[in-house]
Formats: sequence, structure tokens, C-alpha cells
Amino acid sequence: MSFGGIEFANPYLLGLLILVPLMAWWYYKKQDEYVAEVRLSTTQGIAVAQNWKVRARPVLQVLQLLAITALIVALARPQVVLKKENVNAEGIDIMLALDVSVSMLAKDFEPDRLEASKAVAAEFVEQRKHDRIGLVVFAGESFTQCPLTTDHNILRSFLSTLECGLIENGTAIGMGLANASKRLKDSDAKSKIIILLTDGENNMGYASPMQAADAAKKLGIKVYTIGVGTKGQAQVPVAQRPNGTFIYGWQQVRIDEKLLQQIAKETGGEYFRAQDMDQLKAIYSKIDLLERTKIETTTIRNYQEKYHLFVFLAICFVLIQVLLANTLFKTIVR
Repeated sequence: MSFGGIEFANPYLLGLLILVPLMAWWYYKKQDEYVAEVRLSTTQGIAVAQNWKVRARPVLQVLQLLAITALIVALARPQVVLKKENVNAEGIDIMLALDVSVSMLAKDFEPDRLEASKAVAAEFVEQRKHDRIGLVVFAGESFTQCPLTTDHNILRSFLSTLECGLIENGTAIGMGLANASKRLKDSDAKSKIIILLTDGENNMGYASPMQAADAAKKLGIKVYTIGVGTKGQAQVPVAQRPNGTFIYGWQQVRIDEKLLQQIAKETGGEYFRAQDMDQLKAIYSKIDLLERTKIETTTIRNYQEKYHLFVFLAICFVLIQVLLANTLFKTIVR
């Protein structure tokens, strides 16, 4: 049994607290016996004879009840439980390879493909508390936005600041995959994976996607590929105004699904197609289930006894009661 972080070693003894209100009732019924009876023909002129000492005398019984209450709580042995958890996590190293080409601003996702991908990736990171995760972005070229880290707050901060148009436009899938593989090359984790997300076809970069996939396979890296975009047409940026804003037009969505399937198959991963936000969330949830971290938790419980405080309080109440009974509230014994 616990109350506010305090547990009791002998909680059944708290049942004795029922005696306290019973004793209070008994004191109340017997209080007249403590007052001497004097017969007078009239009480005129002595209406104020009952001074503050008479009115305050029940405080002696209150102190007794408090002492008994504190003693019962002490017998129940209140304890503060100090827990220490040793977590032994067999972590997975994960690199997110995210396409930031201008086509990721397409409006078939709300508000666009990039923002939807960032939001779902951030939720995924939040669930992987014991894994090292990094972030690589690619468009016409690729660079590392965040190396492998367990500081997921920093990683989510990097994710939130991603924008399209910061690097040369295009879709260099091979370079994104090669860069992510390079970041996992020296990892000693038992499981290494890359989640590669794109909405287009490889059209730039000096690294061939299949060569990058073969290199990842040799490094023991599993690649999950995700194609984002509706089937059919979508509103995508087709031109840019002088002020930097984009002009949108309807275009056919082209995702090289065959390539993404080959990359996943070559490395032992899996390919997914997301046509809306719900499907994208479901894909990340499935990857989360496929790649679980083995965690062993050892909990050590230490107890800090607190009954001493209640014993001390009981003694204080008794001493105060005895002191008052023999001074301010002293009575003449017949």
C-alpha cells in the first residue's frame, strides 16, 4: 500500500486507526466526569467563571489522540521507496535518408509531402528511445544533417528546420543512400538500418543507386524504402517567382517503384508506398514493429524508513500532554 510515494511495510496495522475516532467519542461522552459538581442556589454573578483553561482542557485529549495516531502510523512502518533502473538496451542504429527536392512540396499531402514526412519521422524518432538515429538529406546532392545520436531532441530540431531548395534540385537517390551507408559504416550495433524516403526518380548524382545498395548490403545494412505520392496527378511546383514563392501546376506523379523495390530486396529490407498521411504513419509503425530494440531492465528497490518521524511526534505529543496536565491544566486529586 502506498500514499504519495510512501509505502507501508505493515499496512494492515493502519486498521487500528479506527480506534482514534472511537476514543474521541468516548472522551466526549466522559468529559463531564472531569468537572467537579457544585450545587448552588443561583448562578447569578458567576456566569464568566468558566475561563479559557476550562474551555481549552480538551486539548489534553486531543494530544493523546494525536500521539496514538502517530504511534499506529509508526507501527505500520512508512517507507520511501527509492528505485533505480539499469537499462541494458541492445540498440539499433538508424539513418533517415530524406528527399528534400522541390517536388516534395507537392500538395497531395497536407500541407505538403515534406512537412508530412518530417512530422511522421519525428514521431518515429520519439518512439525509439534507446536507438541512435541520424539524418541524411538529398536532392541533387546529399549531405549529413545530423550524425548518429541518442539526443533525439537535437535530431527533431534538425528535422523541424528542413526546407526544400537549400541544395541543388534533383533526386540523387544513390548519393543519399551512399551517404547514409557511410554514416553507418563504423557502427558496432548488431542491427543497422536505413529508411530512405523519396517521391521521384533517380536523375542526378555520381553514385548509382544499385551500387550504393550493394555497398550497404556488404556493410550489413538493411534498407527500407518509402515512395511518397499519390497515384495519378498532383499539384507540384512548376516554376518559381522572383520573390521565392512557387507556382503550382498539375503533373503526373512519377516514382521509380521498381528501383526502390530492388534496393529493399537487395539489402533485406522492404518497400512501401504511401499515398496519404495515414498510410505514411502506418508504414513507420510497421517498420517500428519490424525493428524492435531488445531491452533488459533491472529494477533495484531501496527503502528509506520514515517511522522514526512518527515515533518522535508521538513522544512530543505525550510530553506536551504531560507537561500541560501538570502545569496549566493541573487538577486537585481527591
